[in-house]
Amino acid sequence: MRKLVLGACSALLIACGSTSPVKPVDEGAAQNASNGYTVPANNGTEKVLFKPTEKLPKAKDFKQYISPEAFQKDVEFLASDALKGRETGTPEIDEAATYIIKTFQDAGVQPYFTSYRDKFDAKGKSGYNVVGVLEGTDPELKKEYVIIGAHYDHIGTAQAENGDVIANGANDNASGTATVMALARYFAKAKTNKRSILFALFSAEEMGLLGSAHLAERLKSTSITPYVMFNVEMVGLPMAAKDYTLYLTGYENSNMADQFNAYAGAKVLGFLPQAKQYNLFKRSDNYAFYQAFKIPAQTVSTFDFTNFDHYHKVGDEASLMNYEHMANVANQLIPGLEGILTTPNQEIIWNE
Repeated sequence: MRKLVLGACSALLIACGSTSPVKPVDEGAAQNASNGYTVPANNGTEKVLFKPTEKLPKAKDFKQYISPEAFQKDVEFLASDALKGRETGTPEIDEAATYIIKTFQDAGVQPYFTSYRDKFDAKGKSGYNVVGVLEGTDPELKKEYVIIGAHYDHIGTAQAENGDVIANGANDNASGTATVMALARYFAKAKTNKRSILFALFSAEEMGLLGSAHLAERLKSTSITPYVMFNVEMVGLPMAAKDYTLYLTGYENSNMADQFNAYAGAKVLGFLPQAKQYNLFKRSDNYAFYQAFKIPAQTVSTFDFTNFDHYHKVGDEASLMNYEHMANVANQLIPGLEGILTTPNQEIIWNE
């Protein structure tokens, strides 16, 4: 995440990108968004776009495909002092890219372009996205793509605390990067994806969402047909007192949460009023893909403005992450993503 915004009572740390003004949340709209909504049909009547999933349990007995230990290994490397905060344009972020690429290679995820590294100019620095592809198993559906992404860069250094200046970026966003890597390993082995998957790890997010903007524009010039863009941002710690596991930005703009939860058989994705209040839909790497393709392109997160005090600080360390929670997140995402990747028709609909 990139943008720091001061709230009325305390410093609120919010997602990146846009500097549009913060507006008070519309409580009525917030309630409607979590209750489902209708849209006009062609015959003048109202058509139900989606119904809420309150009757679904908070969680079911999800299969444990991914272990906490796997997450810990990846986050501890990505957020180590040796990588010096993964600032774009440094040798250390290139080490992170090499680590991600090796994960893709070992799993059997192929480069989407001629190289895994997708180079772009980041305000005079060399930025590199890491982009891999897993071809779908269905002869027709494999022509459609689901993009699963996260940013792997961070800010490098921050204000010193006890002599430490390295902003390790464990939650922001080694946690999201490790989740995408875990999903890549899973789908490469399980081969349950009828649609093709583009795994994209973005650089220069902290400089203004530059990596995702570059990739979206580059893909627009190709023959790719994206169906959904699913972005993962800051999932290192659980939320408290929620009846869902992650919140979805732009919740009311699509039926993704409802469909995803139906596929998962549990209320995995939910509505966080602050995400609407601070317009988080436009403040992370999902937004460039909405702009380029006008597809459902949304971010999931568990950073709820109360459960993490080290945003863009040197205290964002791997030792603070909850790896059981992170494994739980990934294991709950898998059945929902499998639904998106296997349905005969495109059931995720953008409402705008």
